[in-house]
Amino acid sequence: MVSIVVHKPSLSYPSVSSSSMKKKPRHHLQLKQHRQNEYNNSGFTSLSFTKPSPTPLLIGKQSIHRTQLEALDSVITDLETSAQKGISITEPEIFASLLETCYSLRAIDHGARVHHLIPPYLLRNNVGISSKLVRLYASCGYAEVAHEVFDRMSKRESSPFAWNSLISGYAELGQYEDAMALYFQMAEDGVKPDRFTFPRVLKACGGIGSVQIGEAIHRDLVKAGFGYDVYVLNALVDMYAKCGDIVKARNVFDMIPNKDYVSWNSMLTSYIHHGLLHEALDIFRLMVQIGIEPDKVAISSVLACVLSFKHGRQIHGWVIRRGMERELSVANALIVLYSKRGQMSQACFIFDQMLERDTVSWNAIISAHSKDSNGFKYFEQMQRADAKPDGITFVSVLSLCANTGMVEDGERLFSLMSKEYGINPKMEHYACMVNLYGRAGMMEEAYSMIVQEMEFEAGPTVWGALLYACYLHGNTDIGEVAAQRLFELEPDNEHNFELLMRIYSKAKRAEDVERVRQMLVDRGLET
Repeated sequence: MVSIVVHKPSLSYPSVSSSSMKKKPRHHLQLKQHRQNEYNNSGFTSLSFTKPSPTPLLIGKQSIHRTQLEALDSVITDLETSAQKGISITEPEIFASLLETCYSLRAIDHGARVHHLIPPYLLRNNVGISSKLVRLYASCGYAEVAHEVFDRMSKRESSPFAWNSLISGYAELGQYEDAMALYFQMAEDGVKPDRFTFPRVLKACGGIGSVQIGEAIHRDLVKAGFGYDVYVLNALVDMYAKCGDIVKARNVFDMIPNKDYVSWNSMLTSYIHHGLLHEALDIFRLMVQIGIEPDKVAISSVLACVLSFKHGRQIHGWVIRRGMERELSVANALIVLYSKRGQMSQACFIFDQMLERDTVSWNAIISAHSKDSNGFKYFEQMQRADAKPDGITFVSVLSLCANTGMVEDGERLFSLMSKEYGINPKMEHYACMVNLYGRAGMMEEAYSMIVQEMEFEAGPTVWGALLYACYLHGNTDIGEVAAQRLFELEPDNEHNFELLMRIYSKAKRAEDVERVRQMLVDRGLET
């Protein structure tokens, strides 16, 4: 009779050491509860994740992925059945292959099932298997669970692979301090970093924004022999730019021996991020001249910041010649480019030619029509296409309602936003509603929206919308209240003083006009 030998990892993980991280990623409790339920039920269930809606362009790939996932599920189920029958599975190659497949498919629920099948002694002593498990958890957002597996590794000093995976996992979650702490722990434990370590650490350093730490890492990578590695230097350019030192970023860029397209795109986007538009366009022109293809992110960024419509059209022509005009992010940027210049027919043509659209696409075309009723038609099309509106969408449609005087539609949409789509109103939504009521002359409703319905203190945009409405309709009483709040929030904004002066002037209150003018003089704002 065969004895049943089912190996399962212990539920009680050791507490994380003082040098380990304390923050918990958003999926951590969900995963641990899932694993607890599996042990309690003596069975295997799958984690619950929201399945993304496929776009028409990706249906073929989704089918392939689905087939691979079904094959993976079948193999794991067979292994689970064997384990339950008492057949011990100890071949490390099987687990290594399964974990690699789970990683490539981002199949975290299947990975958790494989984890349960791995004998504890094998997980402790086989660096390859434990490192692959760390990478799987970390890459899927379970950095703390990955860290627990990492802490149980007996030979983690032998390779930087697991360290790199965990550093990357923390960096992707925005837990940059934790990622940096791991890097320094590597040095303490005598683990030699490789060319994959430094880009991950530099990303974390850029997230922290510390040039001093970045310079220290820069010295480390030079000492480690990676001072001329393009992959590492590209990350160094990005780090210095994100830390605010664009000069150092350019210096590193200039010393890259064989610049690839990532090098050029990193420098381009760095200039754009810092608002150095002339420098960004110079880099873009140079890229085109030497035959380096800017990627779609870089092109979109350049289109968003072009200094003249002429330059924008030239870039559009270049995009068409490269066959990139239907790239999603590029098309979105082109819609914004043309709509801002009043070229509505061209913006609509680009939108109509898109093979796929995301929320940004719909927001761009709706915003383009924020002063006419056609924006409503696009919003209705968006709903019919099962595209989910976001907060920016409702800013556009509420602005449209304000500009066209559609009060009832605006009220309905404001209610729809939270009740149907679960979007809590933010400052800009309240500003739109105040503007909607104010332009319609419904001053009491506008004021009530601020003092009774808002769950937080109104900011300058909200009070500013109310003050402007008071100017339009000559409401002195509410105008005084709005102006006083704006004087406190924006003491140096002379426009608010000028609006109040106009309100008083309309009401023929010359003394009050002079009093406000004297306030401008006293604050040094009168020109």
